[in-house]
Amino acid sequence: MVKNFRHGVMAAALAFAVLAPAGPARADEVTLLDGIASLPVAEEVRDGYQRTAYPHWRDDDKNGCTADKDVLIAEAIEPPTVGADCKLTGGVWWSYYDGQEVHGSGPGKIDIDHLVPLAEVHDSGGYGWTTEKRRRYANDLGSDVTLVAVSARSNRQKGDKDPAQWMPAPAVHCRYIGEWVATKKRWGLAVDPAEREALLRYAAECPNTTLAYAPAR
Repeated sequence: MVKNFRHGVMAAALAFAVLAPAGPARADEVTLLDGIASLPVAEEVRDGYQRTAYPHWRDDDKNGCTADKDVLIAEAIEPPTVGADCKLTGGVWWSYYDGQEVHGSGPGKIDIDHLVPLAEVHDSGGYGWTTEKRRRYANDLGSDVTLVAVSARSNRQKGDKDPAQWMPAPAVHCRYIGEWVATKKRWGLAVDPAEREALLRYAAECPNTTLAYAPAR
């Protein structure tokens, strides 16, 4: 399923409720603080991590475009031209991490970020997943928040850091941690102690934020 567009320019400054995707999957809704409190706490396990262990940018829905291209098409505020083999030219995107408008999808301009990075997923429980489950996470179009189009610059700054180590622009802190927690809840992932402390600290500024997520299948 291709994501529905939701990243408008005005949205960047608002407090967010993270919306569950449309479809038959059951959606669980909790407050942000309750969502954080319910996440299991565990030390990270980086052993065995390789990015190639999480097969990404696959065309699982067989529509001719890989997952990253599906997200670019869905999140464009001015749509790109879609050519043969889903080659994209032109287009404009709003990078909510840093409040930047990005023109064109060429190298170094717009990236598709795994909001919870692949290395963080591995550390937080993905080390025990099958390759098939890792592939499903890495190409997750069943949630509007697992994958996000952002400026290449902000994506490089973030790297594989969690909210204890990196946060986007202050105006979107509530949205970002809401989407982070919703993704961890969706995929049954843990948080480490420093990450949990950071999430709770930022969540104190977000009393009206709620989460709705559909557990991954």
